[in-house]
Amino acid sequence: MSFFKKIFSSEKKETLDKGLEKSKSSFFNKLNKAVAGKSKVDDDVLDNLEEVLVTSDVGVNTTLKVIERIEERVARDKYLGTSELNQILREEIAGLLSETNVGEDTDYQIPDLPAQPDGSKTPYVVMVVGVNGVGKTTTIGKMAHQFKKKGLNVVLGAADTFRAAAIDQLQVWADRVDVPMIKQEMGSDPASVAFDTLQSGVNQNADVIIIDTAGRLHNKVNLMNELSKVKRVMQKVVGDAPHDVLLVLDGSTGQNAFEQAKQFTAATEVTSLAVTKLDGTAKGGVVIGISDQFKIPVKYIGVGEGIEDLQVFNKYEFVDSFFK
Repeated sequence: MSFFKKIFSSEKKETLDKGLEKSKSSFFNKLNKAVAGKSKVDDDVLDNLEEVLVTSDVGVNTTLKVIERIEERVARDKYLGTSELNQILREEIAGLLSETNVGEDTDYQIPDLPAQPDGSKTPYVVMVVGVNGVGKTTTIGKMAHQFKKKGLNVVLGAADTFRAAAIDQLQVWADRVDVPMIKQEMGSDPASVAFDTLQSGVNQNADVIIIDTAGRLHNKVNLMNELSKVKRVMQKVVGDAPHDVLLVLDGSTGQNAFEQAKQFTAATEVTSLAVTKLDGTAKGGVVIGISDQFKIPVKYIGVGEGIEDLQVFNKYEFVDSFFK
């Protein structure tokens, strides 16, 4: 397919290749065993391939779609050699992700928003959700760094008020990136922090406001009520906030990331995803499954600990690195 002829940014691509090395190595070890002694793609190979994809955390539903696509190609082409299987997988998985219309941008686009009723600039508001330990605060810090590099004014809001550590960690990132952060005492009302942050952001003529929220996957009704309250209060300052609800998932947890995505998408309207910690795991296939199953754009992937290692997700680059 022609899209694999794209010339990717060499530095970014090298980081991505390195970040997915464990996932790729694990996948191909399994794939090589699946086709050992076979010269053509037959039912046995397809059965083995199904097991490889499922155990690589691609997910059952997405795996069945991929297998069905390959079966159609086998029926159409009559003979497919196992040596062609790698290229076929690249093409079919990229095609599957193309249908979800995710990961095509090479940049996180901030739209031009209409001015506030008083004529002031409307900041782009991102509300970040996710359980504790998934890399939520680190993702926020790295996003702030990327936005600031573009010359945008960024304000952070520490609305995860249930852990003192969450406020402290976000402050460390705010200091590191040199952007202002709005906070209150631990135990304060998260909605109050969000309200103060948006007011401050509007007053500072901010381009982007990023709100951290509590990382507790508790009773779904409580989570829904809490996030709904934060949204309602923000809308008193910026009428259509938040413009993006970003769910951060830990890719190293594999199928548990699917479950977290189910819980959060049931509790609130999630509009984008960030999948972190892919460099330390063999479970990178989870990105493929999550992209396909939830039909929510994966905007970021984390492929390293460095401040530049949060990458805007591009499905063609990802598939090229995974099946290289």
